[in-house]
Amino acid sequence: MHRYLVYVLALALLPVSLALAERWPAWYWGVGLFGVMALLGTWDVLQRRSVLRRNYPVLAHFRYGFESIGPEIRQYFVQSDLDDVPFSRQQRQLIYQRARNVMDVVPFGTLRSTYAVDYEWINHSMAPTSIAHHDFRVVIGPHCAQPYSASVFNISAMSFGSLSANAIRALNRGAEMGRFYHDTGEGSISPYHREHNGDLVWEIGSGYFGCRDEHGRFSEERFIENAHLEQVKMIEIKLSQGAKPGHGGVLPAAKVSAEISVTRGVPMGVDCVSPSRHSAFSTPVELLRFVARLRELSGGKPVGFKLAIGHPWEWFGIAKAMHETGLLPDFIVVDGAEGGTGASPAEFIDHVGVPMNEALILVHNTLVGLNLRERIRIGAAGKVTSAFDIARTIALGADWCNAGRGFMFALGCIQSLSCHNDKCPTGIATQDPSRWRHLDPTDKAERVRNFHENTLRALRDLLGAAGLDDPSELGPEHILRRVSPSEIRSMATLYRYLAPGELLDRVPGHAVFREYWADARSDSFDPPGRIAALRGSKLR
Repeated sequence: MHRYLVYVLALALLPVSLALAERWPAWYWGVGLFGVMALLGTWDVLQRRSVLRRNYPVLAHFRYGFESIGPEIRQYFVQSDLDDVPFSRQQRQLIYQRARNVMDVVPFGTLRSTYAVDYEWINHSMAPTSIAHHDFRVVIGPHCAQPYSASVFNISAMSFGSLSANAIRALNRGAEMGRFYHDTGEGSISPYHREHNGDLVWEIGSGYFGCRDEHGRFSEERFIENAHLEQVKMIEIKLSQGAKPGHGGVLPAAKVSAEISVTRGVPMGVDCVSPSRHSAFSTPVELLRFVARLRELSGGKPVGFKLAIGHPWEWFGIAKAMHETGLLPDFIVVDGAEGGTGASPAEFIDHVGVPMNEALILVHNTLVGLNLRERIRIGAAGKVTSAFDIARTIALGADWCNAGRGFMFALGCIQSLSCHNDKCPTGIATQDPSRWRHLDPTDKAERVRNFHENTLRALRDLLGAAGLDDPSELGPEHILRRVSPSEIRSMATLYRYLAPGELLDRVPGHAVFREYWADARSDSFDPPGRIAALRGSKLR
C-alpha cells in the first residue's frame, strides 16, 4: 500500500483541512494543497495511458518532475568542468569570459591530466616570434571577379527560423564590427541579416530557399536578386550537414510565419519542405557545372559547397569530376559529425557521418593527391571554441574554421538543450517574441565581436609561442597527441598524408583510397559494382 500512501493521505487530510479551515482560515492552504493532490491522484488511478501513474498515483509526478530537470541538475551540480557533453563547463566559461572582455587566465594549474590518452598540445619553439597583428585572413577565389578575404574564424550556418530575429541581428552586427563573415544557413537571407550589413555567405540547400520557383525548383532569376547583393560575399551549396547528413526537414505550416514566407520564398499555410537531396543536379559532374553556373550568375563571386563526409566513393566521385572536367569549386566546407543543430533524430546526431578530423584529412588528402589543393580553399566546422581548436584544425588541413554553438554561447546560450521546443530561456533559439525580445542585440553584438577578437588574439599568441608568423604555416607536425600512457604521436605520423600528385600516379596504400578510389565515378553517386553486389547478396 506504500504506493498509494500519498494519495490516501491526501484523501484523508482533505476533510480534516476543511474542518480546521472553518475555525482557522489559515488552513485553507491545506484545503487547496490536499484538494489538488486528491484530484490528481484520482485522475491517475482512473486514466489508462500510464501504468506508472496508476500504480503510483501522485508519487509518479515527482519522478516526472525530477526527470524533467535532469539536464539542469547534471549540468550545474554533477558534471565536472571537463565533461564535454556537448560542451564542457570549461569551454563555455572561456567563451563567456572572452565575450564579456574579462580576464580569461587560469590559476594554479591545468585541470587536464597531461598523461591521459588523447591529451593534445602544440609544441613551442625556443625562438618564439612576435606577431604584430591578429587579423589573420585567407583569400578565397583569387581568380574570381570578386574574390573574398575571409577571417580564419567565422560564424557557421544557422538559419533565421532556428535562431530568433534578435539573435540574427546580434550575430550580423558582431560580424560587421569584427570584419568576419556570417553564414546565413539554408533558411536564406532574412531582413535581420540585412540590417547591419555584415558580410554574408549565402547557403543554398536542397529547398533552394530564397532562389526557388513556385514548385520548389532552383530559379536563376531569384538567385540573381540575392546573389548580387553587395553584402553577399560568397555562395555555399549545402550538400549535407554534420548533425543530420542525408536527412531533409519539414517546417510545419503552422510555423511558417509571414517573415519566414518572405525570406524563404514559400507560401504560408503550407508545410515548408527541405528535401534530403538536390533537384538541380544528380551526379558529381552536374554538381560542378552547377557551381560554375552560380559563379557566373553571381557576377564572379566565390562559390563552393559544404558537406559532411559519408560514403567515400561519393566524395571521390566529386574529386574525380574536378580532375576530369577542370571545373573547380572555390572552396569546400567540411562539416563534422559532431556539428550542432536545432533538432535532429537521435540516431543521426549520434551515429551518422564522419567526425571532423577524419573528414577534413580525407578531403585535404584527396585534393593534395590530385594537385588541386592550392586552387581550392577548405573551411571546417565541428566544436571549435578556442584558439587551440582553430590551430589544430588548420594544422590538420583547413584554411579557416567556422563555429556555430561557440558564437551562440557568446550571445548568452546556457546549453539548456531546449533548441527544439521553442522555449529557449535566453531568446536565441526560439521564435517566441516574449522570449527573444528580451535579448539586446546591441549588447550581444559586442560580445560576438569580443569573442572573435579575443580568440584570434589567443591564436596569435599560440603561433608566436610555436615560432610561426601565420596560421597557414601550421602543419600536422605541430600538434601532438598522447595515444597511450607511454606513447606520443604527432598528427603527421598518426594520420597518413598524401604527397602532392600522388593520386595521379598510383593508388596510395592508405586504406580508404585503396578500397574505393579506383571504383569511384565522376558521372554517378551510385556505389561501386562490388558494393552494390554485396547489398544484393543480403537480399537472397
